[in-house]
Amino acid sequence: MYIKEDNIFSRSKKGKKGYTILEENASLSLFDKYKDELATFTSNEEPNLPELSEPDVIRHFVRLSNMNYNVDLGFYPLGSCTMKYNPKINEEVASLDGFKELHPEQPDYTVQGALRIMHELATYLAIISGMDAITLEPAAGAHGELTGIKIIKKYHEKNGEKRKYILIPDSAHGTNPASTQLAGYTAKTIKSNDLGMIDIEALQKHLNEEVAGLMVTNPNTLGIFEKDIKQIADMVHAKGALMYMDGANLNALLGYIRPADLGFDVLHFNLHKTFSTPHGGGGPGSGAIGVKAYLKEFLPGYEILKENGRYVKRRHGKNSIGKILAFMGHFTVMVRAYAYIRMIGREHLREIAENAVINANYLKKLVKDAGYKVPYDSITMHEFVASAMQIKKKYGIKALDIAKRLLDFGFHAPTVYFPLIVHEALMIEPTETESKETLEAFAKALKEILKEAEENPEVLKSAPHNTPVGRLNDAYAVKHLRLKYEEKDER
Repeated sequence: MYIKEDNIFSRSKKGKKGYTILEENASLSLFDKYKDELATFTSNEEPNLPELSEPDVIRHFVRLSNMNYNVDLGFYPLGSCTMKYNPKINEEVASLDGFKELHPEQPDYTVQGALRIMHELATYLAIISGMDAITLEPAAGAHGELTGIKIIKKYHEKNGEKRKYILIPDSAHGTNPASTQLAGYTAKTIKSNDLGMIDIEALQKHLNEEVAGLMVTNPNTLGIFEKDIKQIADMVHAKGALMYMDGANLNALLGYIRPADLGFDVLHFNLHKTFSTPHGGGGPGSGAIGVKAYLKEFLPGYEILKENGRYVKRRHGKNSIGKILAFMGHFTVMVRAYAYIRMIGREHLREIAENAVINANYLKKLVKDAGYKVPYDSITMHEFVASAMQIKKKYGIKALDIAKRLLDFGFHAPTVYFPLIVHEALMIEPTETESKETLEAFAKALKEILKEAEENPEVLKSAPHNTPVGRLNDAYAVKHLRLKYEEKDER
């Protein structure tokens, strides 16, 4: 049971403070002492800050943190997001002073260790993917997509071609069309067949010399491997277009398949998903890009080389797409990925894929046995998509209601309403780090929820009941954005 935590301003009392100034003018408040300097970038009004002791502040924020669901507390079955447990040793390594206190504009000779990590990480990613060149610069997955599509565009422009379209399956990640549009292309959707894979005939109808490339998430968001991918790649290449792989689901392939061998020309990695960095709340992330040799000249920013026993940065040439981030990428995310790969070792990488696939298929069986439908019910890879459509028709209970009720059982909700080709979708990815017992407990909760849908649906429609905040009015929040704290507003 959660205890209500008041706003920090309600605990403020005049004169309380959590600091001591050991100077002659200690009697002056911080504002009075530095008001001349503050005046250059603030108003002349004293800032409205709460006055509390240090224990008050610490306890307030620790209590708030205990109200948050987090990956150290429980299971995150978010499909496509790969929210897995991340070894704490990676956090320790990334927190070393020699890494966290670097400045990106330091001379190369002062950051040899950092450059070595980046150089070796790029080498590992090239080996894992089969690609010939890597850039670590993109800040996250969607940023990597944008970078990859810009590389494809630059390639066609160098060849004197102004192509118009990027083809995207309806089972792809939702960011793919946005990245396509930002890069100056028009997205065209390719429908899936009855097995949840790219419809070859539909693809053939859209393929022509105006197509710049095909973006494929493989395995796709249904958790299904595109088994015709080599045929698809041949079809795309025959029209002079390129193959782009969204690598967000790469944890299902590690050690078994290299994307380059499937015919892909460009690939983005989500280092924060596949190679271990907690990435809730929009960051941090890293969307490294791998390309075939003939696309290397278009890579952004710098490459890191080893010359005469030292590591140096070199800008890519005149055909580079230019900088796409202020410096060279999110370095501490790279450190985590490097530590993760080195700790697991090349010979054990495939165990990540094995456990991800075993967990997903085991949990899918449990969820089906609990009474849920899985529309695309072939052998899946790392994730699967169940549907609450029949439950909605029979009891009036939506996927959203099931997701909210799961919070009361101590589980984070799965991804809902995506992919769009499954109505009332529950997209579930157990990841490779969860135990058999955890998966069974999650399936048991889903079974109990289905029983509630039959016997007491109102419990689901008003859930969650045991969380710090109950069912929110989502429409109100969208229509009435409020960023300023107002003490009397209880909504």
